[in-house]
This record gives sequence, C-alpha cells and structure tokens, in this order.
Amino acid sequence: MAYETILCEKDGAIATVTINRPKVLNALNPQVIAELGQVFAELKQDGEVKVVILTGAGDKAFVAGADISAMRDMNPVQARNFSRSLQEVTCLMEDLGKPIIASVNGFALGGGTEMALACDFIYASETAKFGQPEINLGVVPGAGGTQRLSRLVGKNWAKELCYTGDIIDVQLAKEIGLVNRVFPVDDLKDAVLKTAKKIASKGRVSMRACKELIHFGFDLPLDHALRLEAEAFGTCFASPDQKEGMSAFLEKRKADFKGEA
Repeated sequence: MAYETILCEKDGAIATVTINRPKVLNALNPQVIAELGQVFAELKQDGEVKVVILTGAGDKAFVAGADISAMRDMNPVQARNFSRSLQEVTCLMEDLGKPIIASVNGFALGGGTEMALACDFIYASETAKFGQPEINLGVVPGAGGTQRLSRLVGKNWAKELCYTGDIIDVQLAKEIGLVNRVFPVDDLKDAVLKTAKKIASKGRVSMRACKELIHFGFDLPLDHALRLEAEAFGTCFASPDQKEGMSAFLEKRKADFKGEA
C-alpha cells in the first residue's frame, strides 16, 4: 500500500518503517497515526517479516512530538479520540508478535518518546534527546507516557520528566534505562541493522513467545507469570524450530530456523 507520511521498506525478513515528515521534524498528526496503524496491521500479517525497525526521516528528529497545529483547536472529545488513536497504535506495536527496534536519531519528544517506548528497545545516536514536555503546553502525555515510562524507568524518573517537561540528553536516557545502547550518528543505522539481522535469524515461535511473556507477564503476580512461561516453554516443543535448534547445538552447526509462528 502507498503511504503519504511514512515509508515502509522490506529487506528480506526485516522491515523498516520511517516516519517521513522531516520538514516538521516528523511530527505526529492524524494522518501519520492512521498510516502507522495501517502499516503495523499489515506487518503483523506479513509472513516474511520477522523484525521491524522504526525510525524518523532526516538527521534532526525521530519524532519531535505531536503536531501542535493539528491539536491546538481540538475540543475535549476530539482530543480524547486523538489520544486513543495514538494509544491504539502503540498497543498494536506491543501486540505485533514481532520485535520492533526504535532507531532514534535526534529529537524524540512527547509522542516521539512514547512511540519509542512502545518498541521493544531503543538504540540511539549520540545526538538523541528525549522528554515528555506536554506539561509545558498545559496538557499531559496522551500516548502512554505516564504509564510506559514509569514501568521502564521507575515512578520517580517518570514523575520528574512529566512534571518538569525537561528534555534530557542520550547519556542520561541510557543511565536511567530508557535507552539500551548509544552510537555515533554515522554508526546508528548499521548497528540497528546488525541487531535486527541477529534477531531475524532466531526461531519465530520462540521469539514471539519471548516478546509476549516479557510484555504480558511483567504486571502479573510472579507465580502466574511463571505458569505462562512454562506453558510457552512447552508450546515451543511443538515447533520444528525446537528440534532444529537442539540438533544444531548437538551437531555443532548453526541452526536454520524455518518454523512459522
């Protein structure tokens, strides 16, 4: 499908989704959100794709936030619907069944931080900056910032970022656990692709199970989450990937996973 505000490029088992509005620092408006929802719905059903990379066009921003010009004159109902549409996309990303790596180049503010938080983890360039500056606009984060951020970095850091609206550099973002790894600007794309290829080489069934167990088990009581893990562990033994993986280990060769999730 052709899109106007995003790009979707596939290279074998890896799909790269690029938010493509560089003139406005890839700001999120209703059209971007709708197209992101469409592309992630398609990627969920795409049997060839095993890993997704999410990034922003240009070298200045991943996503600099929501498009203020599109939000300023919204009434409360429209604003609520706008928030819910963003939340639906981020929930779809978490429920994709395939890992998503955020490749953050430049500003990831407001909705940009929230989109990155919905990915499985974040790789960032040395110029990346993060923040939830919605408080400066007289509103609160509306795409999961008050919820996913606190779950990832803890309540205290989430409160400081949401209360102050401060923008933090990538080193602090890494220190508090928001970002996994930091790379020089020119090395970010290759580093993300290297990890994406490594993940794509693994078995689909076990990869999907890992994503679901970590995501859905996180807020469950430990005994319930462990039961889910045991069920998923057993289910993996119904996949040909389990036989291939263990046979390859015993035969001292690289596994060639071909199972379907």
